[in-house]
Amino acid sequence: MTDGEFKRDLNYIPDRITADGRDGWPVEAGRYRLVVARACPWANRAVIVRRLLGLEPALSMGMAGPVHDERSWSFDLDPGGRDPVLGIERLQEAFFKRDPEYPRGITVPAFVDVPTGQVVTNDFAQMTLDMSTEWTAYHRDGAPELYPDKLRDEIDDVAQKVFTDVNNAVYQCGFAGSQEAYEHSYNKLFARLDWLSERLTDQRYLVGDTITEADVRLFTTLVRFDAVYHGHFKCNRQKLTELPVLWAYTRDLFQTPGFGDTIDFAQTKEHYYVVHRNINPSGIVPLGPDLSGFLTPHGREQLGGHPFGDGTPPGPPLEAERVPSLV
Repeated sequence: MTDGEFKRDLNYIPDRITADGRDGWPVEAGRYRLVVARACPWANRAVIVRRLLGLEPALSMGMAGPVHDERSWSFDLDPGGRDPVLGIERLQEAFFKRDPEYPRGITVPAFVDVPTGQVVTNDFAQMTLDMSTEWTAYHRDGAPELYPDKLRDEIDDVAQKVFTDVNNAVYQCGFAGSQEAYEHSYNKLFARLDWLSERLTDQRYLVGDTITEADVRLFTTLVRFDAVYHGHFKCNRQKLTELPVLWAYTRDLFQTPGFGDTIDFAQTKEHYYVVHRNINPSGIVPLGPDLSGFLTPHGREQLGGHPFGDGTPPGPPLEAERVPSLV
């Protein structure tokens, strides 16, 4: 590890919600609440997967606000500042119901058991895989296969590269404690973005010819790149809009139902620029960049591929879950 390198704590509550209930948490419609924040890229993965699979009727979603303090995410977007299902003001309360001495960060996304009010898990990487593989009884008709058996090894390999060198590397740039650590993370990030550009030059999606979990994981970082990471985290060799292949790829996904309709850029910018006072002491949120380019033609359909495989696009978002339009 390079001196001054940001080290993410990856020790999450490991319980899983499964079809057979082996951890004591069986899949049941209406029992669990997915708690997220629009601003968070890790939570955004779960929001997208829930939309694509059509799990809304079986799995409700609570929405924390974009700004939090050291105590945790809070439900300040809800009337009275309380989640209407869980009845709590802060996600911290669900963690403390599970363990009054819970010692780690209070993170989103999290599954919360509604009857007991206890958090079940905040293991973001496993949560979306389980939504694909364990919640199949509640998938909508036409739901895509985001984690197909025959492609899992390749998806896992690509997803690990994306996590290490893109998803997490932008944070390692932003929170670097030394010039050496920053430059190491910066070079790692842009080397991987170059690798991804080459991989996606002649194929529409990262693995196979349909959208998979790997695409979901890359998208949530790329879509935030120019609005946050380029300036705020000093990831500034190029903007996303100056990387032709990745810019077209991100526009393609953004315009695909289930992706762009989960993104709230105002909340995203407010979170990063207000919460990270060690990086942005003034708390001023920039007005730019112009984001209307996400809706421009991308031309990626010429590469073939079928976004949802043999399935169909999800329907429109629930009225209560709509995000502001870019136009």
